[in-house]
Amino acid sequence: MSKITAIEPQKHNANRLSISLDGAYAFSLDRITAAWLTVGRELGDLEIKKLLSKDEVENACARVMRLLSHRARSRQELERYLQKHGYETAVREAVFVRLTDEGYLDDARFASEWLDNRATFRPRSHAQIRAELRQKGIAEDVIEETLASSPLSDAELALQAARKAYRRFEKLDWQTFRVKMGNVLMRRGFGYSTAAEAVKQVWDENHPK
Repeated sequence: MSKITAIEPQKHNANRLSISLDGAYAFSLDRITAAWLTVGRELGDLEIKKLLSKDEVENACARVMRLLSHRARSRQELERYLQKHGYETAVREAVFVRLTDEGYLDDARFASEWLDNRATFRPRSHAQIRAELRQKGIAEDVIEETLASSPLSDAELALQAARKAYRRFEKLDWQTFRVKMGNVLMRRGFGYSTAAEAVKQVWDENHPK
């Protein structure tokens, strides 16, 4: 058994505490993990191991929450992120259990938000959105259900995309406009005929006869 002889906040990170055992620094812990520790308490090797394991989970959760503060992520994205930072399988699974319980990890909601975001800010075809969601590890049934719930068809999305891009090409003649705008839409996954119809409609909207 080892006795806790000091619990001190770290100088450069107030959320972590330095723990000294038997008069010497032993390890640091997150304040949440160390909340129940007191000077004079004795710790066995198993207790220390559990503390360090819990602290690693807290550390991983904190990293993930900072990442999620920028945008939602799929489970696979978070899995890759935690692997990249060296967290073991048991730690990753503990993090995912907590995130799921607290409502932060939901691939169906992620897919729906991804679809809405694309439609609002950077419209693209359902085929391209499907490919993007696959890259992020979303299950096929979730992808299909999400796309089926979309209120917009590819034709409507292509028209939105063309309207958003119009100012880039508004000074061009029809032939050049048709080619350049068509290329923009096809790079976003729209088929030739869908892109061509959207290009013609946007041109006509801005060049009334």
